[in-house]
Amino acid sequence: MNDGNDKCLFLNNHIYNLKVFRRIISLLVTISLLSGVRSQDISMAYAVPYLFSYDSLHQVDLADIARQVLVKNAKPRVDTSGLRDFSTHISAVPAVGYSQVTQYAVVLSCNIAFYTGRKENDNISSVLTSLTYSQLKQVILPIQSNIWWKGGKYNLQTDWRLLQYPSYTYGLGTQTQNLADTIDYSYFRMHQSLYRSIAKNLYAGLGFDLDYYWNIQQLSNPPARSDFSIYGFSKTEFASGVSVSLLFDSRKNSINPDQGSYLNISYRPKFTFLGSDANWQSMLIEYKVYKKFPSGTDNVFAFWSYNWLTWGGKPPYLMLPSTGWDAYVNTGRGYIQGRFRGSDMVYMEAEYRFNITSNGLFGGVIFGNAETFSSRASTMAGNASFNTFDPIEPGYGVGLRIKLNKFSRANLCIDYGWGTGGSRGVAVNLGEVF
Repeated sequence: MNDGNDKCLFLNNHIYNLKVFRRIISLLVTISLLSGVRSQDISMAYAVPYLFSYDSLHQVDLADIARQVLVKNAKPRVDTSGLRDFSTHISAVPAVGYSQVTQYAVVLSCNIAFYTGRKENDNISSVLTSLTYSQLKQVILPIQSNIWWKGGKYNLQTDWRLLQYPSYTYGLGTQTQNLADTIDYSYFRMHQSLYRSIAKNLYAGLGFDLDYYWNIQQLSNPPARSDFSIYGFSKTEFASGVSVSLLFDSRKNSINPDQGSYLNISYRPKFTFLGSDANWQSMLIEYKVYKKFPSGTDNVFAFWSYNWLTWGGKPPYLMLPSTGWDAYVNTGRGYIQGRFRGSDMVYMEAEYRFNITSNGLFGGVIFGNAETFSSRASTMAGNASFNTFDPIEPGYGVGLRIKLNKFSRANLCIDYGWGTGGSRGVAVNLGEVF
């Protein structure tokens, strides 16, 4: 690739990021002024049941602000979900956004939160989906669900994705230059797991995973020079197999947890007799914990560990563990998706979440993360071990939170992160990052 052109593109992307972030801040200041004027009326108390661990009657969300601006003498919205079964709260956000991997994009995101029962100790179920069309002509359609029923006896987890995805790859390991090769492909994912309770907050699960990439192309860099080609280029990649999982989950609200913990250990072998290109095995070990700090406040300290290991064969290149390729595309804030890749991935992140306004409309976060991957040599050879990890790459940043739905506690999350080597960028989510 041309180094001069790459540096100009890199600088221009940084300028775009900062401009977008400044525009977001200006919008939030305007909304904050509106909320300050109206919050006294909106915080009136109504004696109705509620299912969350905080008082939604004294909270404000964007729908409240819109009602107060558009409807004269509008009464505060109240949550009557405690009075009926199968209550539903929907948060939808149409937007024009920007990220490192998509550049400018038109996005429609929707989060559906609901209870399948009436009991106060039920977990909240959620379905998250979005449709994105980007400046790079990417089409992104994920559907992810976390559904509880039978009083928490069963849990269904879904991760489906359909992508047309021109994007970037930077090679193997963490010791790569911040210069990308452009690739293009189509991708279909269908991961589905069903869990059954075996003890309080403890579940055993079985599932099926299918990943299919097709029309894979490398659009830049002579093929002989790139790790993408040297590792083993193919126009298609296919893998399928079962998953066996053990899950502990004591959270009541997975959209915006403020207490409890989560541990998922999932073993995912792939088999040629099920159509996979090769036999190989993987394991995901994911842990999250949430503590109110200081106690008695709504401020939360959250910790996340995400560890993705492979062995017993070489996974196809695009199925190797990689930055930003977790279920909700959130690992590695401060880095572009796909920035690091290798046979094994170890990742940790801590975040402190706090209120900015007492009515809950605005909040903020500070976060830091660290990730490492198997070295280029061990990934190429297929003999990665705990002794072959590359140096750790840190990231850090700050973020703003805007309450979209005070009943489900769904936030619009806007973060700005920094990494090593001048890496930085905006990340936008509907619902907390973890």
